[in-house]
Amino acid sequence: MEINLISDTVTKPTPEMLKAMMNAKVGDDVFNADPTVNELQQKVADMFGMEAALFFPSGTMANQTAIKLHTQPGDKLFCDKWAHVYNYEGGGAAFNAGVTCKLIDGNRGMFTANQLKEAVEGRADIHVPFSSLVCIENTTNKGGGACWDFEELQKIQKIAKENDLAFHLDGARLFNALVAKNETPKQYGELFDTISICLSKGLGAPVGSVLIGSKEHIAKAFRIRKLLGGAMRQVGYLAAAGIYALDNHVERLAEDHQKAKEIGEVLQQASFVKKVEPIETNIIIFYVNDGLDPIDFIKKMEEKNILMISMGEGKIRIVTHLDYTDEMHKKLLKELKSYQ
Repeated sequence: MEINLISDTVTKPTPEMLKAMMNAKVGDDVFNADPTVNELQQKVADMFGMEAALFFPSGTMANQTAIKLHTQPGDKLFCDKWAHVYNYEGGGAAFNAGVTCKLIDGNRGMFTANQLKEAVEGRADIHVPFSSLVCIENTTNKGGGACWDFEELQKIQKIAKENDLAFHLDGARLFNALVAKNETPKQYGELFDTISICLSKGLGAPVGSVLIGSKEHIAKAFRIRKLLGGAMRQVGYLAAAGIYALDNHVERLAEDHQKAKEIGEVLQQASFVKKVEPIETNIIIFYVNDGLDPIDFIKKMEEKNILMISMGEGKIRIVTHLDYTDEMHKKLLKELKSYQ
């Protein structure tokens, strides 16, 4: 039995999801003629109380499209130093949109409104890139699945508005935050200009993300998606998986969170562990003791058919998900408790 905890992207469609996919009605989405894609897009837009939505093959493409539609080449966006749009999207902000990133030194991937205010203030002449966008990520990947404080986000939005900055949410794991904090999609729809959500992580769909925004933004995104090579044809088979995931896999995210907390409790008691980051959702980040190579630890666990991943800087990451069963959970806890 292999226990794959590298990411929540490793899940496979459930039999019920596969049935929904196979029964999907499809058309040519490039002509807006795929009924299942249209249903998904309307469903997500309504869920967040926003005007329109667009289906994408990946979260990176959805984020990069949002950055491009809010900026012009030579502009500057603000994000945390650990933000996914800066660290894990292949330099796309520079390559695709021609923008630079002003990195804010936040805590676990989250900065404060005061930090943004300080970053925005200062010279605003021809020597300095034009400020146009603020990007935040909820939950934070590199920050160990941390959830932003909603009141702080409201303060950040106020500063963004005062400085004529667009506000984009990389919501790759937003539903984890909504479940953990008992918040609603509409709260976020009222706050952000654009939001990307991922269907292929905790929600368990095989492929796909959705970008949400105004009709004007999504019309522009439709053209940018084509430019980036993201126009798809009979993609309703994949959209059907997304609809099924939203209908059936949101509330169960709490199970992943509970398992993650239980893993964290065992790690905190383990003699070989130096530190465990706070656990709010389905991501556990921990550090092994000095003198124990994190890569060696990962390899030894792999020999036991337990897969984890290094995040660099000594960080080891475990991510719980839909395919991580109770039986796997018991085995992992046992192996961690007995690790020598």
